[in-house]
Amino acid sequence: MKDERDHEDNPRRGFLKRVAVATGSIPLAHGLVGGAAVGAVVGPAHAAAATKSPVADVAGYTSLSPAEAAFTEAMVNVMCPADSFTPSGVDCGLAIYIDRQLAGSFGKGAKRYLRGPWALGKPQHGYQLPLTPEQYFKAGLAGVNQTSVLRIGRRFDQLTPVQANAFLIDLSSGKITDAELDLASWFNGLVYPLFEQACFADPIYGGNRDKVFWSAIGYPGLPATNTINMVRFRGKPFPGARTPKSITDLS
Repeated sequence: MKDERDHEDNPRRGFLKRVAVATGSIPLAHGLVGGAAVGAVVGPAHAAAATKSPVADVAGYTSLSPAEAAFTEAMVNVMCPADSFTPSGVDCGLAIYIDRQLAGSFGKGAKRYLRGPWALGKPQHGYQLPLTPEQYFKAGLAGVNQTSVLRIGRRFDQLTPVQANAFLIDLSSGKITDAELDLASWFNGLVYPLFEQACFADPIYGGNRDKVFWSAIGYPGLPATNTINMVRFRGKPFPGARTPKSITDLS
């Protein structure tokens, strides 16, 4: 890996560094994703898709059905295209990370109040849906696919990379709407945070395979959380950045 200063003008590296700052570049534990939409209403079509028992017959997936896995893989490949710094999103393990989060305590709504009433909330009220994060992810996914078919004539995973990228940009900016779910809130409040965490979490959780994102931004991994190292190397290149260490390396 070259010194990070060699790539200061590269837009992809700049993006990774900005995301790393936003997420803290710290190994994230299972179930640390924040809230999602506020005061949304989920209609019967998306609710049925959300509560349907997952068909976990895709190798490596425990929550996502084959169709949901195809959507998620297509999405992370668009959000993380292969280039000189990282492989594709799927090869980086991003879809696996999302699946594991949805299948775990976070996805099942652990410690969330899910008994209602479900009145229209305010932004400061946080997550206000009668769905677990796993159900919410699947309901939004169904809504996006349905909208993609109506708008373009194909499911999201069948779009070309250019079409899919434009679709996600419109989705995040609120230009793509659905009668039953606020898709912009779904993407910005649930999906994108999962994507960020998948990039920079410790590889033990499935994403950031081979510590590829840590290497891309010069993050040394767990040694960076040591108090002495934080003091000694604040604002300076860390000597271990070329060989970052994960939980499994130090256990």
